[in-house]
Amino acid sequence: MNKFPLITAHTGCMSHPDHSFESLEAALRLGVDIYEDDIRSTRDGVPVLAHDDDIALADGSCGSLSEMTLKELNTARLAPVPTLQDVLEQIRSAGKMMNLDIKTDSALEPVSALIERMGMTEMVFLSGCEFETAVQAGRYAPSIRRLLNVNMQSYGSLSYDEAVFQACANAREAGCFGINVPYQVVQPDLMEAVRRNGLAIYVWTVTEADDMRRLAQLGVDSITTRDPAKLIAVREETDFAKENRDWTIS
Repeated sequence: MNKFPLITAHTGCMSHPDHSFESLEAALRLGVDIYEDDIRSTRDGVPVLAHDDDIALADGSCGSLSEMTLKELNTARLAPVPTLQDVLEQIRSAGKMMNLDIKTDSALEPVSALIERMGMTEMVFLSGCEFETAVQAGRYAPSIRRLLNVNMQSYGSLSYDEAVFQACANAREAGCFGINVPYQVVQPDLMEAVRRNGLAIYVWTVTEADDMRRLAQLGVDSITTRDPAKLIAVREETDFAKENRDWTIS
C-alpha cells in the first residue's frame, strides 16, 4: 500500500502573500514536508523569490528583476526582495525540503552555484523545467535532482496514452527523478506508466479535499496546495487512517 503523499506548500500558503516570509513561516509551522516557490535572478546573479520579471517599485513604476541588481531593487522598493539564500537557511534549520520552481533559464547557473555553496543538494530539487531546461540544469549541477514539467500541449495533440509515453520518455532522457503535472490529468494509466518507468509523480495545485483524497488513493508522491492545513486534515481523517494504516510521511 502507498504511503501518504508528501505535503508541499505552494507559495502563498494559507492566504499569505506569494513570495513572502509569512507564507514560508506558515508552512513551516504546519509541519509540511516541502515548500515551493518561484525563482528568478537579479542582474548581479542573486537568486530571489519571484514569479514574473516585472516587479512593482515604491514610486508606482515597474522594474525588471533581470535588469536591476539586488541593491538597486531593495533601494527602489518599500520592502526587500526575499533572497533564495535567506529562505534556504530557514529550510535547513527546519530540516525540510524546497521545490525551486525555475522561471527563467538564466537562474539555473546562480541557483546551482548557491545550492552547491550551501551544501544543500539533498534538501532541494528543481521544477518548472521543461525538457530543454531540465537538460541544461543537468549540465550545471548534475547532483541536484530535477522534476520534468510535462508538456501539456501534448495532451491536446496526442492521445492520452501517447502523451503519457512521451512524458515518461522525456523525463528519463533528461535525467529527471519524476514528472510534475497538473492534478487534473492524473489517471490510473498515468500512475502505472510512471511506476513502470521508475519515476515519481508530483501534482499541483490542489484546492479541494475530495481531489486530495482521490490523488492520495491513486498513490501520487506529492500534492502541492496553497492550503496544506486541509491536506493535513485529509491525512488525519479517522476513516482514511483506518483504511490506510501505513500511510505515513517518509
